[in-house]
Amino acid sequence: MMDTVGDASQAPARADDGEGHRQSGTTQPPSSYLGRLRLLVALDCLLVEGSVTRAARCLELSPAAVSRMLGQARDLYGDALLVRSGRRLVPTPLAEALRGRLRALAVEAERILEGDMPAPDRIGLDDAAVRSWRRDPIVEAPPLAMRPALLLDDQPSPDMLARRLADVRDERDPRRRLAKYLAIVGMKSGNSRPLTQSESQDAFATILRGEADPAQVGALLRLISYRGETAAELAGIVAAARDAFRPTGVDGGGADLDWPAYLSPRSLRTPWFVQSAMLVAHAGYRVAMHGAHAGGKLEQAAEAMGIPVALSAPQAAAMLSAKGIVYMPLAGFAPGVQALLSLYSLFEARSSINSAVHLLDPLSARALFLGVTQPAYRELHRDAAALLGHTDLSIIASSRDVAEWIPFRAMTMHRLVEGQPSDLLSRARPEPRAGGVNGLTSLEYWMAVWSGAARDARAVEIIVSTAALALMTLEKAPNERLPAYRRRVKALWDNRRMATGR
Repeated sequence: MMDTVGDASQAPARADDGEGHRQSGTTQPPSSYLGRLRLLVALDCLLVEGSVTRAARCLELSPAAVSRMLGQARDLYGDALLVRSGRRLVPTPLAEALRGRLRALAVEAERILEGDMPAPDRIGLDDAAVRSWRRDPIVEAPPLAMRPALLLDDQPSPDMLARRLADVRDERDPRRRLAKYLAIVGMKSGNSRPLTQSESQDAFATILRGEADPAQVGALLRLISYRGETAAELAGIVAAARDAFRPTGVDGGGADLDWPAYLSPRSLRTPWFVQSAMLVAHAGYRVAMHGAHAGGKLEQAAEAMGIPVALSAPQAAAMLSAKGIVYMPLAGFAPGVQALLSLYSLFEARSSINSAVHLLDPLSARALFLGVTQPAYRELHRDAAALLGHTDLSIIASSRDVAEWIPFRAMTMHRLVEGQPSDLLSRARPEPRAGGVNGLTSLEYWMAVWSGAARDARAVEIIVSTAALALMTLEKAPNERLPAYRRRVKALWDNRRMATGR
């Protein structure tokens, strides 16, 4: 059966807005100037509240009306603007770039309507004074909250709260600076906002330097995860981690493909993707794999296949030049990040670090090949990668945190091809019968499939399909070329013993 492949790069991303309000794929933004201004007001409120229901309450409209305006704003900008993550709707990079300007516009409009502005008769007719007044910019209001209708005695206004945190980067004491970042993301709903990319990078650089209080580390990780991280926050975490493990002035080791593999220690699945990576290396590309300790499974698989295991980035770069493929345990090249990842046992929940490790790219590969489990996070990873300057990557909808395609289920792959987003859709292929273990250990059977001593049509389908997607990523191939790449990789599989000499 041939693959059924579709390109969804031009399809409107209309689904549920995260609160049960269905978005229409044919919603058109209003053509009038006043109608588009109305969308800006609604978008500002949505960015502040992070919820269609709360924004509707604030705007005194129905949730359906606000949901419809969100759909119109998406069509106006050609961007999803807000995507579901955790318990909130979080902004895309475009929406985050608009946030400050929208909030300042809204605050200035409120002040004008309230008469809070100088009049010409109050400043006199001096031309210089009038020109000075007219040069005054729209008020810079950090985007924290909508203005409440009623303030209690001595209750700080949103503007006052925003100004108190506006100078956070000027705070010299790292713990005080981190405390302000916590205040930005941790205030009650409506008074908080996500960190910018530079704020996130500064916050996690502080943590990785060991300058944070342990309570601050846990609080920041849980607050961001509870709300749902934005692409900018994710990019900031990755940038801080890269600065921590990459020597100054050294630009990695020149890998062609970065292939992260962050398996759960409780995973019992066979790592067929390692054999896929070997096929990509046999095709002449340099493959850098990295991951966290998963019961030693990946280290054992690498050693069984003759893949060198490197404990530092310089060592990995040297091994990559010699062998064309290398595996790097996270604890070896980024121990500080590994320590943050190990906090899982204290939270019994994933944190933003679980998302960030996929984008570490320790050897500065020119293409990334990721597997991400949660649907909303796939586009967040793609957006974060674009913010970090990556132009070519593929993200597989995987049931575990590694790029391995199980072709017997329908799959969506989110791509960046020379900086342009593109989605590949593939229907499920017929599932052949799996081979039997026949008294072998799982590692022995895994090696027997590679050597040809055991035949397993199901495993071969997984290996070949995964390697085909990896090669498409490297060669920036259009989505419709997937069947041709499968045939090409099948030939690599049939000739693998000749390539390895085994």
